Parts: sequence; C-alpha cells; structure tokens
Amino acid sequence: MTPTNFPIDALLPQVCDTLAAHTRLVLEAPPGAGKTTQVPLALLDAPWLGGRRIVMLEPRRVAARAAAEFMARQLGETVGETVGYRIRFESRMSARTRIEVVTEGILTRMLQDDPTLGDGTPGAVGALLFDEFHERHLAGDLGLALALDVQAGLREDLRIVVMSATLDGERLAQFLQAPRLSSAGRSFPVEVAHFPARRDESMEAQARRAIEHALAAHPGDVLAFLPGRREIARLQAALGASPPGREIEGKGPGIEGARPQSGAGPHPLPARDALHRDFEVLPLHGNLPVEQQAQVLQRDPHGRRRVVLATNVAESSVTLPGVRVVIDSGLAREPRYHPNSGFSRLDVANVSQASADQRAGRAGRVAEGWAYRLWPQSQRLEPQRRAEIAQVELAALALELAGWGTDALRFVDPPPPGALAAARDLLQRLGALDATHAITPQGRRMLALGTHPRIAAMLLSARDDGERALACDLAALVEARDPLRSRSDALAERWRALAAFRGGRVPQDGNRAALAAIDSAAKQWRRRLRVAHAPPRELEAHRIGDLLAHAFPDRIAHRHAADPRRYQLANGRMAKLFDDSALVGEPWLVASELRYEARDALLLRAAPVDERLLRSAFADRFSDREETRWDPARRALVAERVQRFDGIVLDARPAGRVDPAQAARALTAAVRELGLDALPWSDGLRQWRARVRSLRAWMPELDVPDLGDDALLASLDDWLQPAFAGATRLDALSPGALAEALKSPLDWSLRQRIDGLAPTHVDVPSGMQRRIDYAVGNDGDPAPPVLAVKLQELFGLADTPRIADGRVALTVHLLSPAGRPLQVTRDLRSFWQNTYPEVRREMKGRYPKHPWPEDPWNAVATHRAKPRGT
Repeated sequence: MTPTNFPIDALLPQVCDTLAAHTRLVLEAPPGAGKTTQVPLALLDAPWLGGRRIVMLEPRRVAARAAAEFMARQLGETVGETVGYRIRFESRMSARTRIEVVTEGILTRMLQDDPTLGDGTPGAVGALLFDEFHERHLAGDLGLALALDVQAGLREDLRIVVMSATLDGERLAQFLQAPRLSSAGRSFPVEVAHFPARRDESMEAQARRAIEHALAAHPGDVLAFLPGRREIARLQAALGASPPGREIEGKGPGIEGARPQSGAGPHPLPARDALHRDFEVLPLHGNLPVEQQAQVLQRDPHGRRRVVLATNVAESSVTLPGVRVVIDSGLAREPRYHPNSGFSRLDVANVSQASADQRAGRAGRVAEGWAYRLWPQSQRLEPQRRAEIAQVELAALALELAGWGTDALRFVDPPPPGALAAARDLLQRLGALDATHAITPQGRRMLALGTHPRIAAMLLSARDDGERALACDLAALVEARDPLRSRSDALAERWRALAAFRGGRVPQDGNRAALAAIDSAAKQWRRRLRVAHAPPRELEAHRIGDLLAHAFPDRIAHRHAADPRRYQLANGRMAKLFDDSALVGEPWLVASELRYEARDALLLRAAPVDERLLRSAFADRFSDREETRWDPARRALVAERVQRFDGIVLDARPAGRVDPAQAARALTAAVRELGLDALPWSDGLRQWRARVRSLRAWMPELDVPDLGDDALLASLDDWLQPAFAGATRLDALSPGALAEALKSPLDWSLRQRIDGLAPTHVDVPSGMQRRIDYAVGNDGDPAPPVLAVKLQELFGLADTPRIADGRVALTVHLLSPAGRPLQVTRDLRSFWQNTYPEVRREMKGRYPKHPWPEDPWNAVATHRAKPRGT
C-alpha cells in the first residue's frame, strides 16, 4: 500500500475499535480529511469483517470513479481488482473486489435483490458506508432506511457507517443510537470576500471578471462553482472570448469584505493567446467522459495553472490539487418536483450556508487561499441543505417501499404523507400497485429497470424490438432538456431533430450538444434492454403518443366538443393548446409536459394518440353507465347515462330516476366538494364536536376519534354516506340525523364518559346550572373552556371549577348584574383576595339592588337581586 498522510489517519484505529464494539457509527470529517478513501482501506482487515466485502455509497458518479481510482493506486493495483465501482450503465468489478464504490440507485437495487446482502456466501457484504450523507439525496435516505431494516431483522452483524462533512452529527447519532467520532481536516486560512456584480451583468460575466482578477492577483489554480453544464459552457465561451491586453484591478475597496494586501495593485492581464499558454480551462460535471474527469483530478503535466469550472460535485466528494482560489456563484441545480412534467427536475437554487462554507474551504487545502462569492454580503442563506425527500416527487420511493413489502421504515426525515399518497395514486394508474397498494407483477418488472416508474412503464409497454428502440429514444427525450430553441409543443419535432442528428444534420433551431446527449442516453438504454434493433428513421404521427400514453396515463387528453383548443385530461382537469400550436385538430393527445394554472392547464409538450390503441391497451378505462352527480346550480342530483375514458366525459345524456345508492354517494361527494359547512349543524352539535376534540387533546389516553375537518372529510363515506340513504337533496338531512351520524362511531360508554369529563353545564353555588362554552382554534388546539356567570352566583366558591378529571381549569367570565363582563380569571381565589374589593367599590353604587358583601367568602350566592326593603 502506498504511504499516505491524511488528517483522518490518527482517528482510524478508533474507527476500527468502535466498529468492533458497535454495529453503527457516525463519522464527521471535513473535506480533505481523507474519510472517503482511507476509511474503507482501514477496515479491510478488521476481524469482524472476516474477509467480506465493503460497499460504499457515493452520491455522485464523478466521486465514485475518483475514489475507486485513488484507493486502487494506493494498493498498487488497477480499478476492478481489490477496489471497484458500479454506476449507472458502467461497472469495473471482478471476483477479487472487496471494496465496491456504488452510486445511490445501485445500492437500492442490491438491497431489493438480496436483503441479506449475500449472507453466508463468499461475496457477502459485511459493511455499508454512506459517504457525503449531508447531501441528503432521496436515494441515500432510502438506502439507509433499508439498511437499518436489514440490520434489525436479518443481519445483526452488518456494520453501518454514516460519514459526512457538514451535518448535525449529534441528531443523526441519536437517531441511529450510534457512537459519533469527529476528525480534524486539513485546512489553511481562507480570506472570504464578496465580488460585486455590475448593473445588469449576467452571472457568467461576473464570474469571468472574478476569475480574471484571481489569475492576476493570486497564485495557484482557480475553482469556480457554477449551477450546471449550461452555465459551465457559457463561461467557457466567455473566457475564450476575453479581449487581449486588458488590465485587471487587484483586490481593492470594490470587493465587499476584502482586506487590502501589500503589493495588490493593478496587474496587467496578458493577451488571450499568452493566457492559453499559462493556464487551461477545464469543466467538471457528472456527465463528462471518464478520461476528462481523470484529467481534472490530476495536476497539469506541463505545470500550467488551471481554471476548473465545476458543479457542486466538487464541493466535497473529490479533491482537486493545487486550488488556491474559489469563485462561488452561490447557486446549484437541485431536484424539485415539477407538476408540469410529472418528474423531479433540477432547478437552480441558492446553496446553503454549510455548502458555501465547504466551497470556500476548498481554497485552503494546500496553503492559504481566497474565496470570492458572487452574491451580496447582505444576502442570507439557509443554514443547511433541505432533504430531497421533503421536496421531490415520490413515485420511485413509493414503488421501492411496495417492493420492499412495508413502508414502516425508519427515515431520518419521513416522507410527506400527501406526496406519498399522490405517488401511490400514480403507481396504480401505471399498473404498478393494486387497490391495496401492494406491488403487482408489472410493478416488479418496473422496479427492476431502476428508473422513474413513468419511464419504466413505457419501456415495458413496447411490443417488439422496433417499439423498444423508439421507447429508448422517448425515455432519453422526456428526461432531457429541450434540444430545440423553438416553442413548438409537438414532441414529434424533438424526435425528428434527433433522427436528423443521427443522419448528420442538425436542424436550424436544434442544439447539437443537447441532441448528442439524448442520442447517447438512448444508446445506453438500448444496451441496457439488449435492443439490437436500430432506432427508426421515420414514424407515423401517432406512434410516439401511443407509447407515451403508458408513461402518462393521467395526461391522456380528449378534445372538447365546443372548443378545438381545449382538452379534458384523464385526471379530470382541463387543458388548452397554444394559439399557434402544431397540434390543433387532434382528437386525442398525451401530454408529456404541462403548466398547471388556476383554470386550464397549458399543454407545453404533447403527441397525438390513436383511439384504437387506447381502446385496446386501456380497455378497462372506458365505461358506459348511469351516474348520479351533484348539480351545484340546482343544488340537486342529476341522473345521466355517461360514457367515459377514465376522468374524461365522452358523452352524457339524461337518464331515468336517481338510484338511491348512487344518490347517497353523490350527496356525500357534494359535501366533500362544498365543505362541512354545507351540513345542517346545530349549536349543540357544534359544541359536542368541540368537546370531543378538546378531550382528544387533554386526555389522549381516552382514544376518542379525530373529529377535525380533515379527518371528517377523509371519512365521509364511513359516517355520513349512510345518513343520506333515500335522500336526493342535501337539505333532506336533518340536524338530528347529522348528530346521530357524527356520533355513530362512538359506543354508548364512550359517549357517557365524554358527557362526564367535558360536561355541557356546571353547577354553581347559586344553585343554578350554567353553560360551559368549548372552542377549537384553526390550528386544532382547544381553547380554554369558558364559564360565563354573574359574579353574585359564585359567592363562597374559593377554587376555580375544573373539568377533564381535574386537568383543565375553566376560564371564568365574571358578569355584572346586567350581564356585562367585569373580569376574566382562571384563579377565583386570587380574584376574591385581590381584585374583588376594587370591583365592589366600583359596582356597588351602579347596581345597588344587588348584593356586594365585604366578605364574599361567607356570603350567600344568589342569582336574584336583593329583596325589597333590604
């Protein structure tokens, strides 16, 4: 093994000892500490590993390759021997491999295919390492949840190590019930300054000025962080067009936060040709060929300075030697769910403060450095990066959970219930889940493809090699950025541009780089699916739509009878075409991209569909039956004979009398649409509901049902629909029938307990019963219950009345003889002692016919005025 010198070296014996005694570990180490490459090597000979394999999850392909290459060099080997890697569409492994670096989707497939991870076999996995966990990718969170489930139920001996550069390690250690170790990093001081933009200046132009300043003012290589490939390409072009002979100012008062250094005056920028001899501009992102990535990760063989233009792949996962200056745009492309496309796509977003600090730290790895930030010093960033699971579409996660057989997994941050429910609804439309949310055989096949369920469903729908080749093209097209500069909404034009590119021609409005990337992705899909058939050169108009319908069954659209530019979607929504759409007149479309708006969605990208294909492939979605629906205008039910495709009404005609069962369902659906206020609530029933909701918060051990709005609306079919039996109008439901329907889920004994613990009235010393008012706030929390009573009725009562088994004190509104509020208190004793004398002095003259004794403790309580003559 080649000798190394990393900050983490001193901690490695403790890492090994901790894993000998514990099966989980949280390891914090800043970028440059060496955790990615040194920890796996240190664990190779651990006795508890027993010669088994180590699998390390690396979020990015660039980092996975680089880590494997570095470890292999340390062992004096080539990649694929002791150390190998597997990423999407690429593998460098052998029977000898014991350290396997994989990207996130690969680990999920390994766990789904064999939850025991080969236990008892020569190739068994003994340890899972989650590197750069702070990036909080969805697949990483899922991989950890699955690994914890495996460890708890099948492999108690499995070691799990979570490694991170910037993370709330204490929180994670508590979640995992694991020891936590921290390593020092290798860093030198970094001077951070904000490089101001000029008026109306693009980010690329500002970055170019900052890079030119850095080259003139500082030694070493320059690393510039940009959001993505598009911005990298634009900045490369901007640097290549830099005018010769220009002078660049040194660090000075124009840079926010910068401190002047001696000798930092103006520096002449050499002519562009001279600059090309002095330094090299290199891109770094996840889609680069391996050899170009390797070039970026090594020093220049000719000793030239380098300007590396990188995405956030360079933030923590890879080490770039020689970097002394960082230029940070403060931006990154992060996944966000786009309802327009039905996918999670990369959007440009501000980085977190933790990421900005990490980026700046890259300048101080070999010596003191400088970091220039391209955003104002006054701009505040979020402290940490948000977990992807909270902000992306979850269809892929829902399918993985169904394939695993349970969703009762331990997630660091659980998936949002609403997003998960929407994902399961989509999977049912795709045929991946049945009505009980169990995975179907189709779902198993989709899961094995390891791509988004929409794409998987389309790929599996192809009937022969010719269709499969076309499906591979479409998979690449819908996942890629638009290869055309025109606004056309016809997806077929994108495919024709791809076919022209393959024939050596690029359309006038085509983007060569985008088309090349799409062609490459389609080739990879054909290789993955073992499709020997060449992609078609020409197509009938509807063939693209016929395949896309299997990916977007919820977006199949039928033309409106009265407006040829309006379409009804299978999900029931309406959509419209552009005014200059190329698709006007098509009776059926399938939309791969929509922009949802308040009234009609806008069809951004679509293709025509053959109705014969729909009737053949989606026969179960066509129906012809009598339906009863609520007519809001008439506030009554209407019976119709309706022909449908899914949520699309193809034809509707009046039918005979209303079917009672359908009527009850339709009236229930009307309440779901109109809201609970459409029901005939009495004051007593509203109070009863508030009492139950209050007791649910005050005494959770009672296990009373949830009567909040969301819970009642979600369960209307259970409690309200039976009450509509025989009714054809909403107003046929009486307040008494509503009360019985609402109370029906509670048995008699629970109703009695509610009446005892949250009574409607309370006895007061005057001998009268006075009402208690209950209320629940918009946040679902109960307000303090209120007893409004005349002050004279409480003489002699020292302590505030309490309910809910003594847990809740009433809020007493003490009233004047005229019923006006005098005082509000939850402490009667304090009122009599401290406040009553003042109230008495003020009120005695105003209400002389009512008693105002000096000693309220021993006075007789009354609800009447004083007898005449007293």
